Amino acid sequence: MIYSTIDKLFFGLTLLFALQVPQLADQYHQFIAGVYDANQWQIDGYQTTADKYGYPSIDDMIEHHLKNDVESVRDDAIQKQSTLQRQNDLGKGLQVFAEGNLIEKIGFMLSPSGWLYLDKTLKQFTFGLPISTEGILFGVILGLLLNLVISAPTQLVVRKRRARKKAAKEENIPKKQPL
Repeated sequence: MIYSTIDKLFFGLTLLFALQVPQLADQYHQFIAGVYDANQWQIDGYQTTADKYGYPSIDDMIEHHLKNDVESVRDDAIQKQSTLQRQNDLGKGLQVFAEGNLIEKIGFMLSPSGWLYLDKTLKQFTFGLPISTEGILFGVILGLLLNLVISAPTQLVVRKRRARKKAAKEENIPKKQPL
């Protein structure tokens, strides 16, 4: 009886936990969209500078700056390259979030390029329930699987213990003697 109650309580907790994953994915998507927009503003500034000084592209401007004798100009070019790379990674992530399923979204969040933003998203994460059917189904299935994986070994132990008690009880019951 107690085990059954604990098992039901545990399933409820795993279900609530699993339902947070789609919620986290939505908030992560919002976060990287904001970072993407902020980076795009910076990249637009790079393009304006490249156009102003006659470079065919931002990459050409960066390559020229990397060859400059002034160390601060080379460091600035490296920072610009880093910003462009981050923007490309974020663009790939936004594409995954626009077109991919929940498993693909989770894969991107756990990838090396997505990990930095996952940490920042978790700091601002608010609990809630997903609205989409996909999110609810994912949460229910993950909750059931987590409950099964974690409670199955315990259930086996409880069944074996009950079987031993029952066997011991049957051995101690005196058998009726025929007349």
